[in-house]
Amino acid sequence: MKKSLLLLIAFAFTTLLGNAQSFSDDFESYNAGDYIGENNATWTTWSGTEGGTEDTQVTTAQAHSGTKSVYYASTATTGGPQDCVLPFGGELTVGQFNFEMWMYVNSGTGAYFNFQADNTIGTTWALDTYFNTDLTLQFTSGGGLQLETTYPQGEWFKLRMENNLSTNSWEVFVNDASQGSFSNGEVVIASMDIFPLTGNQFYVDDVNYEYTGYTQPQLNGAMTSIIDMSSGLVGQSVTPSLQVRNLGLTAINSFAVTLDYNGQSHSMDITGINLAPLAFYTVVLDQDFTLGAGTQTATATISNVNGGADNDAMDDLKTLEITPIQPALGKKVVAEEGTGTWCPWCVRGAVFMELLSDRYDEFYVGIAVHNADPMTVTEYDAAIGGFITGYPSGLVDRAGGEFDPSQFEIPFLERIQTTPMTFIQNGATWNAVTRELQVSAMATFQQTVSGNYRMAVVLTEDGVTGTTTDYAQANAYAGGANGEMGGYEILPSPVPASQMVYDHVARAITPSFDGLNNAFTGAQNAGNATAYNTTFTLPAEWDENNVHIVAMVIAPDGTIDNAESVTIAQGVENGYIAGLVLGQNEVVESTFEKQIQLYPNPATDNSFINLNLNNNEKVTVTVMSADGKIVADKSYGELNGNMRLPINLSGLSNGLYLVKVMIGEQLTTMTLVKE
Repeated sequence: MKKSLLLLIAFAFTTLLGNAQSFSDDFESYNAGDYIGENNATWTTWSGTEGGTEDTQVTTAQAHSGTKSVYYASTATTGGPQDCVLPFGGELTVGQFNFEMWMYVNSGTGAYFNFQADNTIGTTWALDTYFNTDLTLQFTSGGGLQLETTYPQGEWFKLRMENNLSTNSWEVFVNDASQGSFSNGEVVIASMDIFPLTGNQFYVDDVNYEYTGYTQPQLNGAMTSIIDMSSGLVGQSVTPSLQVRNLGLTAINSFAVTLDYNGQSHSMDITGINLAPLAFYTVVLDQDFTLGAGTQTATATISNVNGGADNDAMDDLKTLEITPIQPALGKKVVAEEGTGTWCPWCVRGAVFMELLSDRYDEFYVGIAVHNADPMTVTEYDAAIGGFITGYPSGLVDRAGGEFDPSQFEIPFLERIQTTPMTFIQNGATWNAVTRELQVSAMATFQQTVSGNYRMAVVLTEDGVTGTTTDYAQANAYAGGANGEMGGYEILPSPVPASQMVYDHVARAITPSFDGLNNAFTGAQNAGNATAYNTTFTLPAEWDENNVHIVAMVIAPDGTIDNAESVTIAQGVENGYIAGLVLGQNEVVESTFEKQIQLYPNPATDNSFINLNLNNNEKVTVTVMSADGKIVADKSYGELNGNMRLPINLSGLSNGLYLVKVMIGEQLTTMTLVKE
């Protein structure tokens, strides 16, 4: 039970004074070894259980002021188990919120915390803050990068955030020096969650926040955000949106907006609305803007509110410093995502893969590598399974480890700036009668290089549908309890096959995931070009109009140097170039996905692995908790035919589990949800 000792202590306090609130904790009032949640009426944990593994203890090993602080370090492969929460006294939607704390991040490690947007923890993440090992400090919202700067390691530093929630203006300071401002994707904040990710080691001291409410005037329309311009690439054409808010007491029924940027200006009149007090309204401009090089200011204004001037001109204007990223010449980035129709969280992958495809178009190549469903390419699935620990998860240019699809944009923006050693051109011939697709992939080196550069070709297909139940998509976001997710929150679980359309689906890969070994013999000089040929025969059920030919050059370190993606029609237009043989492929439907199914999923007490084996195969089933602990492991020896292997969940805690099924030499990893 939480102690009431805090009420007598002046060092850690919360005050509520009318429309103001403040909190401060320098940890000097505790004894070394005390759990802060157990000894402080404000601090708590993600689960609400204080004094255990989620809570954190006071230490004297480091301190910014006095002799004490608190220490966070991950002891689990999935992060945590420490997971401390500081509530802010409710869901704050307007007013000024200033937050600061001192941090000491051990050299070579990192740190993490987030702001939650709802009183119910785990519903909506308002902001994620990553202190990376490379000394970059990143603020993201909804998977999108809001601000990136740097921070020091091996010394104490102050992080301060000044957030005007009314106008959605967030400014970040490190050691009292401004690092930049942004408009956040989520305006509401309700608590801070400190959760050490894998490898994190850091101390926290002198935590403070101050909140002052907002007094609404009679009529006030405020410009709060310039959307879809903060991240992008030089030369991209973007369609900005402007978000306004009614900060007055009177409903707004009309207003005008104007956006000025890079010598471009556009205005729109909005009429016939009924914008209630404190509500938001998003205006999608009906004119595109081209992102210019360098740092330039975008200025958005609101005017003519209800036909005239409002009562507060101070919030009528919003500025945003825009510095688009200059992509490396000819560079495209590949995102390979592990997914499956059985995976309830994988709808998140579908949403963010599509978002990046829409946002970055010709610079981005998405490949959805399916596991244990009718769209599985066995070889591709098995290979990527060796690089990821769960679903959905994936690789971005096979550099920097695995990422959740919601985080793909950050490594994408890093990789798009990497100068490729090769440029690639895809050509093709297509026979609609025999359905034979001949592909040529020609790589031209831009610099003199040496080493084992390799070539691989992948076919992907958009618009894939099916009628059987294994095309139905499990959906953890059904009902909205896990927040919004691109409309999946209003769909059932599973989403019926008749309502599902799958894009970026990997259909074939040749000669292998690793590519043709030593495809380019010896050192390559700038200007050297080599073409490779491969042939596919497409099944009749594939729509050749939705198929993409993806060629990749893989560098000696295993990262993808560069890629090219074209439709069959574009490949035919480019022209087929005869070259060396990369592979001859008779593409057939995969049978492995039909051998294994996990059902029901989610499950309460029991789930079952349904197998359909045509030959004697050794079968082993391993069940692991989300933190990597083995909770069940059984070898069934050799099996053949149809069978049903049970998984007993009755003694396990609710949550995510990894089910690894080894059939012969083939491994399939599936996610099982225990409810």
